[in-house]
Amino acid sequence: MGSSTAEESSVPAESGPPATPAPATTSGQVPPPAPVPESVPLRRHRPLLLLVTEQMTSSVGRQVTALALPLLAIAHLHAGPLGSSALMAMTYLPGVLLSPLIGVAVDRARLRRMLVAVSWLQVPAVGSVPLAAALDGLTWPHLFAAAAASGALGSSQSIALQSCLPRVVPTGRLLPANSSLTGARTVGLIGGPALGGILIGVVDPAPALLVECAAYLVGGALFLALPAALNRPAQEPGGGARSRVEALREGLAVIRRETLLRRQALAAAGLNLGGGAGGGLFVLYADRELHLLPWQLGAVYAGYAVGMGTGVLVATSVTRALGMARAIRLCAVSAGAALFLIPAASLGAAFPVLVLYQLLFGLLATVWSIAMTTGRQLVTPAHLLGRVNAFLQAVLTATLPVGAFVGGWLASRVGIVPVLVGAAAVALAGASSLWFPRDMLAGIERAAQPS
Repeated sequence: MGSSTAEESSVPAESGPPATPAPATTSGQVPPPAPVPESVPLRRHRPLLLLVTEQMTSSVGRQVTALALPLLAIAHLHAGPLGSSALMAMTYLPGVLLSPLIGVAVDRARLRRMLVAVSWLQVPAVGSVPLAAALDGLTWPHLFAAAAASGALGSSQSIALQSCLPRVVPTGRLLPANSSLTGARTVGLIGGPALGGILIGVVDPAPALLVECAAYLVGGALFLALPAALNRPAQEPGGGARSRVEALREGLAVIRRETLLRRQALAAAGLNLGGGAGGGLFVLYADRELHLLPWQLGAVYAGYAVGMGTGVLVATSVTRALGMARAIRLCAVSAGAALFLIPAASLGAAFPVLVLYQLLFGLLATVWSIAMTTGRQLVTPAHLLGRVNAFLQAVLTATLPVGAFVGGWLASRVGIVPVLVGAAAVALAGASSLWFPRDMLAGIERAAQPS
């Protein structure tokens, strides 16, 4: 179930320096399926095309819901700052709690089956909300339960997708492949907010949620067409670590060993803490204080998609020109600074200021996210990728509900605008930590050199 600070529309929740991947020699590990040769263009790479199409389709549904869900809570349940923030937080909380176990499951699962299952299970989770609204039976517990279930399934799909890509794409082409997936989400982001604004303007927000249900049905069918070889686990259940505890320790060992993973995770966590506080209040702020019309709010969301699309186009060239370390540092700090435009919209010209914010933030956060996601996939052995992805996602995503809860609580007491200013300051401080110590730059560049 989408939200204004979902992974695809917030500060990146992934980090990790690129390096030469460790050889796959762990006992019990099953070699991954052979990827398509380097000579085949990515535009003709069938598994990648399936993943790109699924991301394009599902992003439309998620963005319609990102707009419709908080407006549904406001219209039907009279949500205030705390209620709106709590709803967003419930989308992320299950992923925080369950991510480590999800990571173990991903490393041992038949990935194609898992992706199909989590996609189709989203249909009843999300579809129960418009059904309850149509029957005048929608309640806060139901809305929270649906958000939590959808969030847990979405977290599972995200971790599985990050582990799936290196098994079907050659290592040297992960950066453009990640850019392609991000670009696919951008296409959906452009159409999703516009479609959501039109639907909500014509009908009640509740029926608009059916768009996400349809997107998950299509997504499951696309996952079903992925290569059957993905149903072979990266590690056999009886190989390597024999228990879940041992498996979790293996994943933690990689994070402890890679200092840059920890440092970049710390910076992203600070950005997500501020972004969570601002994101939980964003729709309420735009609706009640700035009095934006539904079509304007949809256009603001679409502005992020345009910035994100630009980021996709320039991510590879910017990262190679600046070096991965400089690209990550500059984009992170600039993205944190851009968050100050949100409270600045209350000073006047709210609509164009928020559009400018979304354009800048979409561009900067996208370049950062693509570089860090690629780095993590390169530095982590294939049979441990699910666990490493899951641990980092749990740590980083945990800051989103914390930021949302604290931001909503403070906004109910001191007002929305002061909290938005504070949230931007926290985000900027987190991003600035990437600049210290100064010698960390050399380590990042050395790690990036092999790619």
